[in-house]
Amino acid sequence: MRREDFYREAQRDSIGPLAGVRVLGVTKVWSGPLATCVLADLGADVVDIELPGGRDGEVPPDIPGTGLSWFRQTVHRNKCSVGVDLREPAGRQTFLDLVADVDIVVENYKPGTLDGWGIGYVACRQRRPDIVFVSISGWGQYGPNTHLPAYDPVIQAASGWMALNGEPDGQPVRAPTFLADELAGLHAAIGALAALAHRDRTGEGQHVDVAMMDAMLFSSSGLPTLAATGVPPARSGNETDFVVPSNVYPCVDGHLYLAVALDKHWRALTEVVGRPELADAPGFRRNRERLANRDAVNAVVADWCATRPVAVAVAALAGRGLVVSPVRTMADVVTDPHVVERDMLVDTQLHNGTAAPLVGPAVKFSRTPTRIRAGAPVAGAHTRELGGSNHGGDRQSASNLP
Repeated sequence: MRREDFYREAQRDSIGPLAGVRVLGVTKVWSGPLATCVLADLGADVVDIELPGGRDGEVPPDIPGTGLSWFRQTVHRNKCSVGVDLREPAGRQTFLDLVADVDIVVENYKPGTLDGWGIGYVACRQRRPDIVFVSISGWGQYGPNTHLPAYDPVIQAASGWMALNGEPDGQPVRAPTFLADELAGLHAAIGALAALAHRDRTGEGQHVDVAMMDAMLFSSSGLPTLAATGVPPARSGNETDFVVPSNVYPCVDGHLYLAVALDKHWRALTEVVGRPELADAPGFRRNRERLANRDAVNAVVADWCATRPVAVAVAALAGRGLVVSPVRTMADVVTDPHVVERDMLVDTQLHNGTAAPLVGPAVKFSRTPTRIRAGAPVAGAHTRELGGSNHGGDRQSASNLP
């Protein structure tokens, strides 16, 4: 399908399928801001509550040429910001005034913090009985560990995920991205939309509880079930325990990843590597045999790759329909024509007049397309416009379609 065919019936003035939905974010660092970023990207009218003059999210390094933090610019785009000190009575009153006019509140403070300030779920429900109130935390709103603090790597460690990551004979390794934060943020956005759908059917709001720990376990490919039934999974590095070959292989000038899940693909691979006799040889012909003969199978592929450049090897393997990719750096990826065509790097004007390529929304909508409408605001930039007053409607006008 061509791009223009996918967007043939797009609404020309669309800001996204959540246009008109109003969200108030009381969030910091990554999981909460990511949840509201997803909702904002989808067209929701998102207002962030931030300390006046605060610098939350100003994590180094700056984006070259902008003087602005990559961290904040990435996850606070498409939002407005109101400067409010929630520790002060006036700030709490301003917050509750805003709650009366929104559909969703998202917060990611330690459980009990907002209640202690008098602006938790109970207080917000008094101002708006049908409010959808989403809480993200490390351990959830109830349970023995709910009082504990949490950062992303701590949850990776506590969830068992870190113990599975890395080479079999190496140390546990954390994910290089904020994996627990991101999964919790995505589940929070999904939970908010599900609760909003329920409210629209019944008129009932509710409290949505998202724990980073739960999100990591849910997104562990079902492996907790094996662990709970006496079959604890082992660390396997770049391989899997159910498909061989499936590994990273060194080439002359880099690495490639190859996965052969079907026996017919194994037969094609034997022809590519010049070993057709292995297509039906004992120990090679079926995946269950290759699982028991892992080292020998890997050696066949590794020997062939070792004498070839990555591009040559990948072309030969892909030419036979095999599932393969060069192992690319992030710098390689951002110049990929496919990534560019999918609007995953969008040149965006930032609040100080500079510009930077920001990561675009992942989901594409043929009728109500989304996009980055504005860069992240300065903390408190919309206080005069919105603080303590109604803020219905969208403040980011639609421009050209993707």
